[in-house]
Formats: sequence, C-alpha cells, structure tokens
Amino acid sequence: MNLFSNAFGIHEKALQVRSQRMEVLARNIANADTPNFKAQDLDFKAMLKEAGKEYLNATHDKHYSALAEAPDNGMRFRVPFNSSFDGNTVEINVEQAQYGKAASDYQATLQFLENRIGSIRKALKGE
Repeated sequence: MNLFSNAFGIHEKALQVRSQRMEVLARNIANADTPNFKAQDLDFKAMLKEAGKEYLNATHDKHYSALAEAPDNGMRFRVPFNSSFDGNTVEINVEQAQYGKAASDYQATLQFLENRIGSIRKALKGE
C-alpha cells in the first residue's frame, strides 16, 4: 500500500538530518575548549538533495542532471570569525545560536509530521 510506505515523504528524512545536525552542533559545543578541534556543521540542503533524489520525478532526463553527482555527506568545516591561539575553530556564541535555530527547525518538522499523522488517523476513522 503506497499510502503508508510513502506517507511522510521527504519529511521523515528531514527529521533524521535535523537530528544529526543537532548532534554535530552539540559535539562542537562540547569541544569548545579542545585544542585544534575544528568545528563542523551539516549542510541541510546537500543532505536533502541526496535524500530527495528518490522523490523527484522528472519529465525529461536532463531536468535533474545536476543530481547525478557523487553522494555528498553534507559535513562542512565551519570558518571562524575570529582566530584562536590553540587552533580551535569553535565559537561558542555561534554554536549556541545555531543549536537554538536547529532545535526550533527540528520541532517544526516534528510538528509537521504529527499533523500528517493526525490527518491520516482522521482519514482512517472516516472523519
């Protein structure tokens, strides 16, 4: 039954990517005092581009030809605004702000999925 196998679409993968990004940002915050630690971030668009290939339907072969590139894991090193003497690129203010934004994005995606589940539940009940 295609309704249940593809009910959440790309939003299921989006929730996984948002969770993974929060883990990366938490790792950056935890290593704020570690010498030579390089802060990383997850490129949400690159990750969803990889995940979205299975959901895209093209009417012509060349419409999504740019997506035929090598897989991208989405990890990027963050370029610091201010340099550090010990080689650490974590800027705690930036990381905390990014974590707060990522947490609200995660919550929004989760709310969207909850609404989708509620709609499916109502349809099954016949309401």
